[in-house]
Formats: sequence, C-alpha cells, structure tokens
Amino acid sequence: MSQGTLRGPINGVDVPTLFATIDAVDQNRELAEFRFRATNTWERGTHSRTSIRSFYGAGQEHEHVQEFTVEADHPQVLVGEDRAPLPVELVLAGLASCLTGGIGNIASARGIELHSVESTIEGEMDLQGILGLSDDVRNGYRKIRIDFRIEGDASQEKLAAVVEQAKDRSAVYDILANRVPVEVTVSAG
Repeated sequence: MSQGTLRGPINGVDVPTLFATIDAVDQNRELAEFRFRATNTWERGTHSRTSIRSFYGAGQEHEHVQEFTVEADHPQVLVGEDRAPLPVELVLAGLASCLTGGIGNIASARGIELHSVESTIEGEMDLQGILGLSDDVRNGYRKIRIDFRIEGDASQEKLAAVVEQAKDRSAVYDILANRVPVEVTVSAG
C-alpha cells in the first residue's frame, strides 16, 4: 500500500502524520537529533524513583503532557524491599515496549489492521559478576528472548516481516545489541 492510499489512522496510529514526519526529517535531517533525559533520586536502600518530564527534539525543547515517574527496587532475596521492578526488568519492559510500538507503526504504515499484539520477554543472568564472585561472569544479561504473538489481517509471513522491521528499527534493541558509550561522572551534591 502506498503512502497516498492511506487516508487516516490505522491501529491508533495517525499514518498521514507518521509519513509527514518522515518526509519532514528527510527534508531537514537536523530535525532527527533528539536528547532524552531523566532524573533519578535515591529513596532508601535499593529503591529509587526516576522522573521523566522533558526532552529536546525536532530543533526545540519539549515537555511531556505530564511528568512520568518510574520506580525501581530489588526484591527481598536481593536485599531490597520489593517496592518496584528491578532495573534489569525495566530494561526488558523497555525492549518489549519499543518493539511493540514499532510493530504498531510499521503495520499501520503497511495498511495492516492489528487485532492483538502480545509478547513474553525473558532475560537470563548469572549474579556472580554483580556480587563480585567472578570476574569471568558479566554483570548483565547473557541472553534475552522475546516471543511475539500477533493477530491481524495479514499472513503470518507478513506479520513476521513487520516484527523483523520493528527489530531492525528499534532504538532499544540497538542499544542492547551494540555497544553504546556511557559516561559516568560525579558532582558535588
């Protein structure tokens, strides 16, 4: 289906605006530069709260409609109070959410009506690295698996192609699959 034949929203995605955004960035590549930010505050123990309010993109500062907060903690078995998900679980949620958002956009751009999209994601980790018991064991996930179950008005092959393109265009998948330089600094409080 061509861009011109898509007249309105599909799957809750405003397809004309999606293509207008792609065209605008294609005409002015500087609009593609974004900086996302968050502020994290320690609460107690292993519990912290992250606030997400603003970001820079498309040549200017933006504020979300509301401030979002995300909490993280460790379960009791890992010396926390289990007040919120583990940070590594939030990474899984970020990956699943990023891929699912991409699936929604890509299916809509292709004119595919989605009936349902659900995934189960799992990460395998050996805590010996984090606990300082082995320098040979990495601190993070050694493997992540995600299984999508999708129903829509297209063949399974076309739906699988949508998922593959979502993976190829996912920012979070890219962050996890490729090394990203991370700079950590300490300032006086």
